[in-house]
Amino acid sequence: MKKIIAAGSVMILLGACSPADNEEEPDSGMENGASSGPETDSGDEPTDGNTIDDASSALSAETIASGLNVPWDVEVHQNSFYITERGGTIVHVNENGEKERQNIELNEPVAASGEGGLLGFELAPDFAQSQEAWVYHTYEEDQSLSNRIVSVTLENGTWQEQDVLVDGIPGGAIHNGGRLKLGPDDMLYATAGDAGRENAAQNRDSKAGSILRMTQEGNVPDDNPFEGSYIYSYGHRNPQGISWNENGEMYSSEHGSNARDEINRIEAGANYGWPEITGNESAENMRAPLVHSGSDTWAPSGTTFGESGAFYVTGLRGTQLMRFDVENESMEVVFSGQGRLRDVLQHDGSLYVITNNTDGRGNPGKEDDLLLRLNGSS
Repeated sequence: MKKIIAAGSVMILLGACSPADNEEEPDSGMENGASSGPETDSGDEPTDGNTIDDASSALSAETIASGLNVPWDVEVHQNSFYITERGGTIVHVNENGEKERQNIELNEPVAASGEGGLLGFELAPDFAQSQEAWVYHTYEEDQSLSNRIVSVTLENGTWQEQDVLVDGIPGGAIHNGGRLKLGPDDMLYATAGDAGRENAAQNRDSKAGSILRMTQEGNVPDDNPFEGSYIYSYGHRNPQGISWNENGEMYSSEHGSNARDEINRIEAGANYGWPEITGNESAENMRAPLVHSGSDTWAPSGTTFGESGAFYVTGLRGTQLMRFDVENESMEVVFSGQGRLRDVLQHDGSLYVITNNTDGRGNPGKEDDLLLRLNGSS
């Protein structure tokens, strides 16, 4: 049995982690909901609710590919998969499960430092013809770390940089965000973490701690909420997942502070409060999370909507796949047992996840990391 707690009007199912457990050493600020330095507890402990059954055996796993090296993002095209590895390579897994590790040639080399490296990846809608995609990666600039979004083209098994869409996104050893997704409006969205600079998330002159929106060529859309700015929403700590439901509503997963990981419904121009509010706290003109993890830690990363309309969220520290029922306002664990989970996608009626046990924080097996197909209803 698992404990569920109320966050606003929503009931959520927590993972099994205790508040004393950490992703890294105390105060490391790494991907655990821990802070980048000592913090005091706000004291907004959640109230206990009812209990429900753990549904972690609802989906069974089938290995599609093994031997991945710190994978971060998985995308699919015509039954084959493209997976970024944080060190700076892209793995192509064909429909027979055969792997080809492809190099990527960039004008600014990938800086695989801390939580940075080759992160988000999105195939162009016309990829079959154009062989074009977009990547989000960390690089070194003026002896510090930044992030950039560039277009790349696959040529003879190697990805070549074409154009820079956005660069100078604040980076660091922690909180680089990194997810790239095309929205239903055909605009490109990217998550940017606060890079360990908490107050930057409230500064709209900085791209840190925000979700960015741009055209596929890297221009600022005329209908962005702040004139001349890529910022679509702000006040984020370290968002790592974005997805849209069939109604075009956008949802995000976010690493919280002192646990309190979040799921947010994202609206244009909204301020999601970090570092001013966390958990159940509220403030004028700031959005509280739709749900949060209370004193437990999920370390949520990739997200997707399934065919049933449920919102799926992977957990790194939580080592589980969670299913959030938006309509019934409930959450349950539907898969666990393979360690840290970094990303999830829905394809052809099945869910696929990548594990993340080789990133220095997990306990990798001899086959890790894995691309898994989860068999069962999505």
